[in-house]
Amino acid sequence: MHIIGRADKVDLPEFNLTNIEVKTDTGAFTSSIHCSYVNESESDGEKYLEFKLLDSAYLQFTDSVIKTKTYEKKIVKNSFGMSEERFVIKTKVVIFSCEYPIEFSLSQREEMKYPILLGRKFLNKKFMVNPSVQNVSFKLKSPK
Repeated sequence: MHIIGRADKVDLPEFNLTNIEVKTDTGAFTSSIHCSYVNESESDGEKYLEFKLLDSAYLQFTDSVIKTKTYEKKIVKNSFGMSEERFVIKTKVVIFSCEYPIEFSLSQREEMKYPILLGRKFLNKKFMVNPSVQNVSFKLKSPK
């Protein structure tokens, strides 16, 4: 098991995003990622999801629309404890030089300091959280 701190930086290779800030949150079950645009559409009888990761406040923001047919709608509790329906996608995240599968609920996190929240479902049996440290994985990352 890796020791992860209260915050770190991760890569999302499927979206060509690197060094995205994350907050570890053992109080949250589901991991979430900030989206500035989310829209479910239908074409030729098939539903698909369009979304934009991050927003113009982040250097990594590309303003590109991502489309996928593989997504779900789930009920999750927001930071205020209220249940709400969100779209959930599956992707891969790289941290400590390892690639892991992860599910992200797509949410509007523009008011939050970190665009990604890593919840218990992802952290469980992979990481131990030490809230007195941060950027442990990022500091170990070799420059490219």
